[in-house]
Amino acid sequence: MRFRTLGDVRVGAVGLGAMPLSIEGRPDEARAVATVHAALDAGVTLLDTADSYHPPGGAPGEGELLVSRALASYGGRKDDVLVATKGGRGRTADGGWTVDGRPAHLRRAAEASARRLGGTPIGLYQLHKPDPAVPYAESLGAIRELLDAGTIRLAGISNVDTERILLAREILGDRLVSVQNRYSPAVRESEAELRLCAELGLAFLPWSPLGGISRSSLDGASALEEDPEFGGFHRVARERGVSPQRVALAWLLTRSETVLPIPGASRPETARDSAAAAGLDLGAEERELLDGRPGDA
Repeated sequence: MRFRTLGDVRVGAVGLGAMPLSIEGRPDEARAVATVHAALDAGVTLLDTADSYHPPGGAPGEGELLVSRALASYGGRKDDVLVATKGGRGRTADGGWTVDGRPAHLRRAAEASARRLGGTPIGLYQLHKPDPAVPYAESLGAIRELLDAGTIRLAGISNVDTERILLAREILGDRLVSVQNRYSPAVRESEAELRLCAELGLAFLPWSPLGGISRSSLDGASALEEDPEFGGFHRVARERGVSPQRVALAWLLTRSETVLPIPGASRPETARDSAAAAGLDLGAEERELLDGRPGDA
């Protein structure tokens, strides 16, 4: 496993997005824990969750508690594992998502997350999404207070544009270490944000990093194999004898030295396959092929 950095913390270059382990459609507890353990065995040291990762009607923090239990039962080395969580979103009974960026809510949410994760400080706490009803600077002010109080060690932001990244940098200084936006072979609208993070030395954590490729099977055999939208990724996968997902994650790592993908997984074999992307070096011709829009292949 190669490494990337979040502030002064070194982590494996591919993390684990724990959302699929605790929302609707989640696996049973045994398989969820086994998935986390498989990722850790494969060299993953960044686990990403959120207090809102729970099924509709469930209790906030179910995902955090799952990660905490998985770590507690892990028999291997875990001193270097960084748990990242997020606050500022919620779930409705019918499965919808809410946003709450009020400073008082964020302070309470972070304190509750810290208790569920085993105490302060939280390794990385991320403001989940801007709240249109609250000035972003006020939400960031609450994050700064949490840093000052020692409730959280490092801060990140998510679902933001370049203007908000620069504002967060101004308010949080070098304690802002990451930006988590949607980015994948199919969805590249955050290219400007990715480039700004590279300039500022901020980790860029793509969420949903596999896009449509995530529907492909691990051996690369699927209807998408003949779909020209992802033809280049499947072509490289066939030539390398690996999954299209592994190729997609390896490609993401080439976009910038600060990119740190956090693919989700709900099975141990998927977690292992994703982690293996950190060891897949793409050649110049492969990168040129994949750097184009997916349909260019």
